[in-house]
Amino acid sequence: CIEGVLGKADYNHNKVNQWTAAIVEQSLTHLVKLGKTYKYIVTCAVMQRSGAGLHTASSCFWDTTTDGTCTVRWENRTMNCIVNVFAVAIIL
Repeated sequence: CIEGVLGKADYNHNKVNQWTAAIVEQSLTHLVKLGKTYKYIVTCAVMQRSGAGLHTASSCFWDTTTDGTCTVRWENRTMNCIVNVFAVAIIL
């Protein structure tokens, strides 16, 4: 999803909201199509590459046997993108 939205684009502050919305919406669409019994939470951050550091952290209190998380870091010469996906099992 990230490559499809950002591709070879250069960082543009005016497009960040559009890009992040598209990335999370497309990610959720693909996840739901998997047909698994999970609730998904997707976050996306796009940051201009300026040499400044970026540190992120997340913590979850859940069932580690059924729930999970995945983080994807994408970058090009002008920006970084970090997408977090949290999957929480729905027990029926």
